[in-house]
Amino acid sequence: MLVLVAGIAAACSRKPPDATPEGAVRELLDLIDRVDGEPAQARAVYELLSARTRTSLIERAKRASAASGRSVMPEEMLAPARFSLRFEPRKMHAHVAGDRAVVDVVGIDPDTDRAEVPCVLELGRWRIEIPLPPLAPVEHRPGGAR
Repeated sequence: MLVLVAGIAAACSRKPPDATPEGAVRELLDLIDRVDGEPAQARAVYELLSARTRTSLIERAKRASAASGRSVMPEEMLAPARFSLRFEPRKMHAHVAGDRAVVDVVGIDPDTDRAEVPCVLELGRWRIEIPLPPLAPVEHRPGGAR
């Protein structure tokens, strides 16, 4: 009985992965590794993204929906190939400044296996900020439907 209580207490005191910038990046990398066309995993990745990144993906999904004639979900805008790992992460270290952080991810060869992942603290949880290029304004043709 004592072991059960100790196990429950340990589970309750565990911080969620996104309580730290490094934890959020680790969680993202774990999820990306499992996405492979799985909608629930893609949604979990999407939930780890910053509000700014999600807003951009929502707008991109609206445009893709309009162009394709089918409903496109924002998480479908995450191309798995774009987020595939170029190297196996070995170490992570966050540089935190207020509600912003950059997580330095280092692999086996620190000279070539390195990435910087920007994060932002939102509602007490660290979120990944993907720097996406700005969308071009929507052009309307003269005399065309709006």
